[in-house]
Amino acid sequence: MKIIRPGEYGKKGLLVEYDAGYIDPRDNRRFITEMSKLERGEQVISEPLVLTAVLQKCNVENRNGRIYEREILQRELEKYQQLIKEKRAIGEADHPESSIIAVDRVSHNVLETWWETNTVMGKIEVLMSPGYVTKGIISCQGDNIANLIRKGIRLGVSSRGVGSLKKKNGKNIVQDDFELICWDVVTAPSTPGSWIFKSEEEARPFVESEQKDDSKLLTDGLDDFLK
Repeated sequence: MKIIRPGEYGKKGLLVEYDAGYIDPRDNRRFITEMSKLERGEQVISEPLVLTAVLQKCNVENRNGRIYEREILQRELEKYQQLIKEKRAIGEADHPESSIIAVDRVSHNVLETWWETNTVMGKIEVLMSPGYVTKGIISCQGDNIANLIRKGIRLGVSSRGVGSLKKKNGKNIVQDDFELICWDVVTAPSTPGSWIFKSEEEARPFVESEQKDDSKLLTDGLDDFLK
């Protein structure tokens, strides 16, 4: 299936969005502390590793130049609840150019989603292997994600779906044929103010913060954590 690149519109194709934000190491202190035990030859990490995420925003132009209207995201979220119920709301590490989720690249599972005004929030669980939990041995994509968090690397989440775009008032609007596939873990964000946090309370200032300098807010917090 053809991928619709930033700035393109027209026929139906794969819409890959570098949408949301970063996994902020300052919000995973317990996990990082437990990981230090591995370096001392001790067991282990406690499961699960669950993060609160700003997944996506409606009626806001992302850095791919696309706008998702609330009605479309609402419809797709309602459909997505069945996948969550069946524990099939999985996503991959990095964005493949495919509408199929590859089993060998699965890194996480979405546990729940909800609305905060015009923002889609969610909780995601990083899927780690027993070898990583007990011995720090990396053998799957979830292990890779967990290890990058341990090393203080900021990661993002982004949506993947199929649909078409139409130009309206100079903006690329996602059309009614859009179908959400999943949210993937990536390194490049696009939706303003979309970060991943330890709790809903810490995420709240970023929910409607598209007019603020979120990169500075995150950098200041990370500097505090690393001191």
